[in-house]
Amino acid sequence: MQSDSRCFFCFAQAFAKLLDASQLSRTQKLQFTEHMCRLYIEGAENFSAPSFSKKLHELLTNYTGIKDAYAQVKRESNQNMLALYPTYKARVLQSDVPFDRALRLALAGNFIDFAVHHSTNIDSVLDRAQNQPLAIDHSQALKADLKKAKHVLYLGDNCGEIVLDRIFIETIMHPNLTFVVRGAPVINDATLEDAQMTGLDHVADVIDNGDNAPSTLLAHCSETFKHHFEQADVILSKGQGNLEGLLGKTNKNIYFLLMVKCPVMSELLHVPVGSFVVFNEHKK
Repeated sequence: MQSDSRCFFCFAQAFAKLLDASQLSRTQKLQFTEHMCRLYIEGAENFSAPSFSKKLHELLTNYTGIKDAYAQVKRESNQNMLALYPTYKARVLQSDVPFDRALRLALAGNFIDFAVHHSTNIDSVLDRAQNQPLAIDHSQALKADLKKAKHVLYLGDNCGEIVLDRIFIETIMHPNLTFVVRGAPVINDATLEDAQMTGLDHVADVIDNGDNAPSTLLAHCSETFKHHFEQADVILSKGQGNLEGLLGKTNKNIYFLLMVKCPVMSELLHVPVGSFVVFNEHKK
């Protein structure tokens, strides 16, 4: 992606809230802000939102000493969605089109993102996802590819959201599916602890990617993850961050599953903000 000033101001809003919630002094907050601006200017020519986010969270950790600023809200997000799990699992089981129903739940779950500013109620998003046409719909190709695949890799995104990913995985029932989480805490992205808390480790093999970017940046991922990535016949990639890290970077058979949350992503995919997308860049 090219540098876009809107990305900087989005980050500025998010980190303003984190700084306000921190115990840093006024001087430290100013120093952090100055450092943030320098990082953006220095990397503007080859700007990557996931890389910038990674650097900023590492910087904030250096200032505060807190490795997981979202720890409490992540647990709450998982708990809230686990409470809804029986209801939504039952709806999938009772549906005439369980694959489509579970896929749309997984797409709606991508709404749960503390890095993006929103006020819409999660229940309304889940309901809308069941009826709103997909802005890009490669779901039938995905369904067909999953039936043929020997190895499936599922790149997770956020806490809470992964409960709905679990329902989709249980619906797919693929015998060789590996679910991937982040290698360390960043924003509200899921880690191994979250996968265990939500029972994902009971329905799939779970690994981490060895990196703390809110994305999948192949150059920074572990050799174990890269092996799984290369072996996979089908890759399901959740969220904007993973798309930003992988789109146009590999010839692998990747299906990007996401809710479009910002104008920058809207323009990249040529769909309205708020759209749900099942997109494979190699499909028509």
